[in-house]
Amino acid sequence: MKILYLDCPSGASGDMLVAALSELGVHPAEIKAAIASLGLPALRVRFGHTVRGGLRAARFRVEAASRQPHRGLPQILSILKRGRLTPRVRATATAVFRRLCTVEAAIHRVPVAKVHLHEVGALDAIADVVAAAFCLDRLAPDRIVVSPLPLGGGTVRCEHGVLPVPAPATLALLRGRPVYGGPVAAELVTPTGAAILTTVADDFGPLPEMRPDRTGLGAGSREHAEIPNVLRAVLGEADPLAGARDTVAVLQANLDDLNPQIAGHLLDQLLAAGALEVFFTPAQMKKNRPGLLLTVLAREPEAERLARTIFAETTTIGIRWQRARRWELPRREERVRTRWGNVRVKISELDGEELPAAPEYEDCRSLARRAGVPLRRVLLEAAQLAAVRPRRKR
Repeated sequence: MKILYLDCPSGASGDMLVAALSELGVHPAEIKAAIASLGLPALRVRFGHTVRGGLRAARFRVEAASRQPHRGLPQILSILKRGRLTPRVRATATAVFRRLCTVEAAIHRVPVAKVHLHEVGALDAIADVVAAAFCLDRLAPDRIVVSPLPLGGGTVRCEHGVLPVPAPATLALLRGRPVYGGPVAAELVTPTGAAILTTVADDFGPLPEMRPDRTGLGAGSREHAEIPNVLRAVLGEADPLAGARDTVAVLQANLDDLNPQIAGHLLDQLLAAGALEVFFTPAQMKKNRPGLLLTVLAREPEAERLARTIFAETTTIGIRWQRARRWELPRREERVRTRWGNVRVKISELDGEELPAAPEYEDCRSLARRAGVPLRRVLLEAAQLAAVRPRRKR
């Protein structure tokens, strides 16, 4: 799985995003051609490099007339339709502007069709959105993750006058996403940047477990003394077992005087209470008494409740517990039809390849009892049918 991580320690704008993505392997000439296809003669874009905080970073600059007509969603969509863009590029750009207009309509309390965008409807914003959509289409990541976003502080001057940072549209676009103030008193996330990121991102959070392959730095137009004004894009492959990692609580207790009848009851009680696994291991206790080592695997929030069950159902006065990491393969459940009835089979994958399916024991036992046939016959037929069933398209 190809992962794109967008690290935004000094915020995000459309030009920073395009510059960083171009450094991952999208040729500037292709981006310029996509923008030129929109048929806007007053619009020109340039690529170059600059230095921010000692870091060499790409720059994406848009040159357009300083005064432009206010454009609404219909006008912007008309521009997108006439461009020679792939369906995915056009769909992404359209989704970004629809999201912007929906937010602006809610802020100004007018219908979406009546919204006229000012800064975000200008030619430079159209170029930013189309270029970003084009880069994402070329890079084709399977998953996009964005870091928590610093919003800055202070005020910003716009068409409506002086507004506090973050601007109302930016804050509305980022509703439900992780953000924080600072680290400088300036607008760090623009409405265009917020609209693009919240439209294309699959998740927001820290750098996921992955194997980096390429890195690109995109510079903003300003230079901050406190932090380099750059956006970093990291492209790589997901760690094959990253999604399989998990943390569980392991509870253990030595039992040297437990009635065997209670052991079976305890196992049922713990599983019913949410334990992931419960098992007993024969052990030699002090004074050479035979006993059992009880081990319980559980989600950490369930650990205390399960410990109380152990104390209540046994004579132990001490339980050891620790956190443990484990790998758990992704799995799903399907059904196969044997001559005796349907059987659920568990199917897991490793590196995208299916492992042999495991028939559900309880289903097979129930069918074997009802039909009066050996259990192993049902298990064997279910496994054979699972091996030749049609594979799900990925």
